[in-house]
Amino acid sequence: MILFALRRFLGFAATLLVAALVIFWLLDLLPGDPAQFILGINATPDSVARLRAQMGLDAPAHARFFGWIWGMLQGDFGMSYTQRAPVAELIWGRLGVTLPLSVMAMVISVVVGLPLGILAARRRGKPLDTIVMVLAQTGIAIPNFWFGMLLTLLFAVALRWLPPGGFTPWDEDANAALRGLILPSLALALPQASILARVMRTALVDVTSQDYIRTARAKGLTMGEAVWRHGVRNALLPVLTILGLQFAYLVAGTIIVENVFYLPGLGRLIFTAISERDLILVRGATIILIVTVTATMLATDLAYALVDPRLRERSAP
Repeated sequence: MILFALRRFLGFAATLLVAALVIFWLLDLLPGDPAQFILGINATPDSVARLRAQMGLDAPAHARFFGWIWGMLQGDFGMSYTQRAPVAELIWGRLGVTLPLSVMAMVISVVVGLPLGILAARRRGKPLDTIVMVLAQTGIAIPNFWFGMLLTLLFAVALRWLPPGGFTPWDEDANAALRGLILPSLALALPQASILARVMRTALVDVTSQDYIRTARAKGLTMGEAVWRHGVRNALLPVLTILGLQFAYLVAGTIIVENVFYLPGLGRLIFTAISERDLILVRGATIILIVTVTATMLATDLAYALVDPRLRERSAP
């Protein structure tokens, strides 16, 4: 298991290095000069050149890349061009919105999706199975931002149960902060719960046809008992992979929902930084998203290997 984890960690590190290189290169190719953007179109060439030197933009690309990497390894993500604040401080403040939002959406998708998938598998071929699968297909097809607007119209405008948008800091009113994340987390969770329901149903239907389920039934267990005692655990193996992918998607895919609900999260920070040509802020926020996504996939691989030892054996040299 240690060798398996070490190989996965080396792959994780290599992925981050390649991702950092791609991010730096792509953003460096974007048209426009951040110094010119900050000073405005009426700035003189000398003032633009001085600001570029102060920002370190006049250095060669390779020097700026390695300086950026070395700074991040020391916890220094640089200074935002437009907000004149440390990038790490800006990112940390926004993660307090994005991470709770992603966790809430994941919890909702698991609580809703897995029981529906199990229920559909238990009623395979019956009307309830058809209803659950139609609802799941509909949930996958509906864009989460459109669903979010429908939720706002119903629960915020019509019923006035929840706020339509905005966010109250956790240290000011934790209850208000939690209420502000309910609608966007529901909007994010809908397609994920639908996917989980379909995957769980398919995995459980496949498991129930295995020999050990028939053996359990022959020993006197009912189908329900055999499924709960022996089937669900084995059916969860492919679900683990989906959960890892989904959490990575939720963390990286909050930018649209955060803009719909005016949440000051990491996605909205990236959106604003791109529009202001604040490249160092875009780089820092994007690499944090990539680290979160890659670390989630690493944790998923390790969890899968713990549940299924055959994976470690297949990966052994």
